[in-house]
Amino acid sequence: MHRLRGHLGAALAAALLAACGSNSTTSAPSASTAHGTLAIATPFRIASLDAASFGAQLGASTSGAQLLQLTGAPVCGVDFYYIEFWTVGAAGESTESSGALMVPTGAAPTCSGPRPMLLYAHGTQTDKAANIADITNPNNTEGALIAAMFAAQGYIVVAPNYAGYDISTLGYHPFLDAVQQSGEMIDALAAARTALPNTFGRSTTDSGALFVTGYSEGGHVAMATQRALEAAGATVTAAGPMSGPYAMEAFGDAIVFGNVNIGSTVFVPLITTSYQHAYGNIYTATTDLYSTTYASGIATVLPSTTPLASLFQQGLLPQSALFDSTTPVVTIPNNTALSTQLTAQLAVPSNPNNPLTPIFDAGFGSSYLLNDTMRVAYALDAAGDPDGTATGTVTLASAVPSYPLRKALYLNDLRNGSWAPTAPTLLCGGENDPTVFFSVNTLTMAAFWGALPAGLLTVLDVDPSGGPSGSFAAIQGAFQASEAAQMAYYQTAAGGGLTAAAAQLQVIESYHSSVAPFCALAVRSFFSHF
Repeated sequence: MHRLRGHLGAALAAALLAACGSNSTTSAPSASTAHGTLAIATPFRIASLDAASFGAQLGASTSGAQLLQLTGAPVCGVDFYYIEFWTVGAAGESTESSGALMVPTGAAPTCSGPRPMLLYAHGTQTDKAANIADITNPNNTEGALIAAMFAAQGYIVVAPNYAGYDISTLGYHPFLDAVQQSGEMIDALAAARTALPNTFGRSTTDSGALFVTGYSEGGHVAMATQRALEAAGATVTAAGPMSGPYAMEAFGDAIVFGNVNIGSTVFVPLITTSYQHAYGNIYTATTDLYSTTYASGIATVLPSTTPLASLFQQGLLPQSALFDSTTPVVTIPNNTALSTQLTAQLAVPSNPNNPLTPIFDAGFGSSYLLNDTMRVAYALDAAGDPDGTATGTVTLASAVPSYPLRKALYLNDLRNGSWAPTAPTLLCGGENDPTVFFSVNTLTMAAFWGALPAGLLTVLDVDPSGGPSGSFAAIQGAFQASEAAQMAYYQTAAGGGLTAAAAQLQVIESYHSSVAPFCALAVRSFFSHF
């Protein structure tokens, strides 16, 4: 769920920085604070690019030219607007939020007149000041990628920053809160539709077609948003959640039992703070969950204006050690067998045949984030009423979990309830993802919806072990070629002269980010059929 950090996105952001200038109309604040209304009636235009200069800037660098091979040459120019709107937090608090409205421009038929809207949910950010609308910021790689992939191809893109970021004074981010985040996405969409007639590109209008997509955290948000829109009877033309943590209960169980994902020491503080605000019962004191090393201040550590690397250096978060490397001993009265089984399951993973074992092992250390008491209590709940993925089915636990954090994951698991998509849906990811496990999340959701009519659900693994095949074979082949090129690079002198094993570890560590542009391309291809 890390934000995109690939060199292609960075090159695009740099190109935009070199090519654009700010412009805007003037506007007074709105009197209404109802959620979904604009806080500022006329959006601020941050930048404007025509298609020719956009393509020229990209083609001027090697990495930009590589990105053009994925996105295709820009067909449209893009005007980048900043919108401010009202929404609510996890506990119903009113807060101002913000985001991007990217409007295609130009003479090509696909760039003006009635155009489809694309509602995009971004991946996890640790920077509290992050603003996906600010395309002049070279660090805004995800905004740049979405601009090139969708807005420059004729989609009106709406992408909120999320509550807790940018101008929001909420004080926390409702991370992976399905109700709050889907509601905010819908609020952003309503605000953008109000703002669109007040942009410079008034000839570009909303056609009524709506596509929903997002990556990583945004994959969960996109699926929750699709669910909320369809439940409300709103039109969803098609959806494309990408690499999201959809099966939250199963994912949490996997992590507690030793499959510690990359980024877990960032995600856990975000999620416990989010659910504490939403439900009020995740902990009485932070020491209920966290080791004494990190408990103080953990509820406000993220998001932050302090760079993540500095938070690690300052000892406010461990870089990778989520759990104690000394295995906690589980003692269940009158059940020695289960006690022994759970103790073994909580040990540091030792499977040499699993390429992710070094990643999982890095999640254990002597200076760890979550305490043993918390981990044992969670494990006992999971053992007493396991998620269906642990028992050969794809359903949730048979009863609502009793351990508060696991219960919160259950409530935000997108298997919870009877909803299944009614709009064509593509689920995209990579099977070796060490950050958001593909089998636990994407394949679990696909199996859960196994009875859907043929053609309604499409599942794409961009990195299939059997090699490229099917209608997305070209994208799969391009991704695997890119991974092979990274491997080769790390083994050269310029890349560090690493051994094959060390190079493979480097490739795995960046895998989640590497998948993103290829899944985005697949989603765009999928959407083009509707």
